[in-house]
Amino acid sequence: MAPAITLAAEAPKLSAANTGFMLICSALVMLMTPGLAFFYGGMVRVKSTLNMLMMSFISLGIVTVLWVLYGFSLAFGTDSGSLIGWNSDWVGLGNIGLTELWDGYTIPVFVFLVFQLMFAIITPALISGALADRVKFSAWALFITLWATVVYFPVAHWVWGAGGWAFELGVIDFAGGTAVHINAGAAALGVILVIGKRVGFKKDPMRPHSLPLVMLGAGLLWFGWFGFNAGSWLGNDDGVGALMFVNTQVATAAAMLAWLAYEKIRHGAFTTLGAASGAVAGLVAITPAGGAVTPLGAIAVGAIAGVLCAMAVGLKYRFGYDDSLDVVGVHLVGGIAGSLLIGLFASGKGQSTVEGLFYGGGLTQFWKQCAGVFAVLAYSLVVSAILAFVLDKTMGMRVPEDDEVAGIDQAEHAETAYDFSGAGGGAAKTAVTAPVAAAASKKVDA
Repeated sequence: MAPAITLAAEAPKLSAANTGFMLICSALVMLMTPGLAFFYGGMVRVKSTLNMLMMSFISLGIVTVLWVLYGFSLAFGTDSGSLIGWNSDWVGLGNIGLTELWDGYTIPVFVFLVFQLMFAIITPALISGALADRVKFSAWALFITLWATVVYFPVAHWVWGAGGWAFELGVIDFAGGTAVHINAGAAALGVILVIGKRVGFKKDPMRPHSLPLVMLGAGLLWFGWFGFNAGSWLGNDDGVGALMFVNTQVATAAAMLAWLAYEKIRHGAFTTLGAASGAVAGLVAITPAGGAVTPLGAIAVGAIAGVLCAMAVGLKYRFGYDDSLDVVGVHLVGGIAGSLLIGLFASGKGQSTVEGLFYGGGLTQFWKQCAGVFAVLAYSLVVSAILAFVLDKTMGMRVPEDDEVAGIDQAEHAETAYDFSGAGGGAAKTAVTAPVAAAASKKVDA
């Protein structure tokens, strides 16, 4: 009998279909940041609308440049001590071949890095919702720069980088429950504990000025999240990406319904803000779990997260921290719920053979999830608070109280979101525009 011949595994080849799919997913994730800007922008008062939009949009600029310079290398470069990566060839992205494939996949490195860039952009933008109405724009821009460098890039390596400690431990985070949502939610809590409450918190009405904008933003987030979640399987043709797509829709629907039901029982009405917030809570919760659970499990994850997040948003009034737009209540709590529920609902039929408690797997995975969740939470909370404290003591994090009361849009951006005078496009009066406005006013008076 002839000796057996062992054939080497065929090296992956570039797939045009997977490459195109991932570029589309990258564009969808990019759209989520403007969607977030509209979502947050509609939730604040008129006088803070532009500032809220800009706090998201500036992340598109800052994080993109950091990612090219060193962020991608820190997050996905060669592991060092299970804590951080580094690859000097990736600094500036000038030494990456156009057709060089990402390790073990059928897509170019450039496609993988731009997909991950969009995650890095939206994560600090999520934090901004907790700080509405009161933070200097220059301080916020510097905070994003520092936070991305010392918090997001290392945590992304822990969770997704080869050799990262959470990755090696077996913590499941399909698309960012820990690295994105818990990370951002904990950072938001850390910063608001340092900078304090808005003027008039728990005294003045601080209702959303435009619920249609909120619903538009929520819709854009829901749409973009299909790229965020399904794309995180990087185009592999084994059905897991499709499962994640289905579970994203299912969990979001279940969370929205659960939030509305809780709201009706607790407050007596079905609100549009509740529908939008419930949908986002479901999107957050399914992000880490969607590749590991069945669609029935996704309903459970979404419904549980919807109720928990609806309950959590009221904690700020009980404990006295001013989380302006409920980043802690939705992203931190939703991220924790989705990550931990993997330990209960993982079916063993999706991204891995890992089974949760309800599928006969015991609590092994649950404890792994706890390790990932609480390590990221503690690190982000503490480091973010330290960064905010240092910035507050040096350049000052908050605008003056008079500017906050009068409106941060005028103080920080010299513009207003809406022109109620009918004299122009909302720009502040300047040496050029003031005479024109005065002349127009005289004509009207005449």
